[in-house]
Amino acid sequence: MRQYILRRLISLLPVIFGVSLITFGLMGLVPGNPAEIIASYGKEIEPSQEEIEAVQQELGLDQPIPLQYLRWLGRVVRGDLGESLLSGQSVWHEITTHLPATLELAAGGMVIGLLIALPVGILSAVWRDSVVDQISRVLALLGASVPSFWLGTILVLFFAVRLGWLPSMGRGGWKHFILPAGALGLRSSAVLMRLTRANLLEVLDEPYIRTAQAKGLARSRVILRHALKPSLLPLATMLGLQFGHLLGGTIIIEMVFAWPGLGMLITESILGRDFPVIQGFALFITVVFVSINFVVDLVCRWLDPRVQYGT
Repeated sequence: MRQYILRRLISLLPVIFGVSLITFGLMGLVPGNPAEIIASYGKEIEPSQEEIEAVQQELGLDQPIPLQYLRWLGRVVRGDLGESLLSGQSVWHEITTHLPATLELAAGGMVIGLLIALPVGILSAVWRDSVVDQISRVLALLGASVPSFWLGTILVLFFAVRLGWLPSMGRGGWKHFILPAGALGLRSSAVLMRLTRANLLEVLDEPYIRTAQAKGLARSRVILRHALKPSLLPLATMLGLQFGHLLGGTIIIEMVFAWPGLGMLITESILGRDFPVIQGFALFITVVFVSINFVVDLVCRWLDPRVQYGT
């Protein structure tokens, strides 16, 4: 067990290193001189060449790209992601300030998705080819096809503008949370619903399930105690990927509902060419993704003891 965990942790390092290298390299391909952009912040006139050269020297931008990367990587290893060019705050402060709002939204969307996907997917598999199954598959197809920004806009028009039941933007009480979390949850439920149905149908065709049914066990007991747990193994993997996707991909929903999370932060940073925040955000999301995948591997081993640590 310990050797497996150690090997998995070591295998994550090349991924994080590769993403940091790609992110830093892509920042160098952005049009414009970063030093000129930095020197022009808060000024109404164009900065002089002397001011630009002073910023280049201060930030080390006059040095070769490999040396710049090594200096940046050395600071990252020590936990220093730099300072935001727009706010002057540290990148860590900006991320941790906006992270709770995104975590709240992503967790809410995941819970709503599970509450919809699990019962509907199980009923769809148990009553295969029935009216319930046909309707659920159509709804899952629609949910997977509808863009999140369109769904969010429709929810705002219907529940906020026409009915006036819920606020349309901002982060305040629980009413502000319903529409953005619902938009995320409806989108994720489509994928989870189809996966739950497919996995459960596959498990129900296993010989040991037929044997349990032949022994006279109640169908509900066979499904809940013998079929459901093995069918959740692929679902656990998808849940981890879905949560990572929601955490890093709520940009559109946060923009639609003016939700002050990481999506708003990275959007403002891209528009303002705040390079330290962009690099720090990309590295942070990478660490989150690989960490979630690591936890999912351990959960899969708990759900199915046949999964070996050495494989």
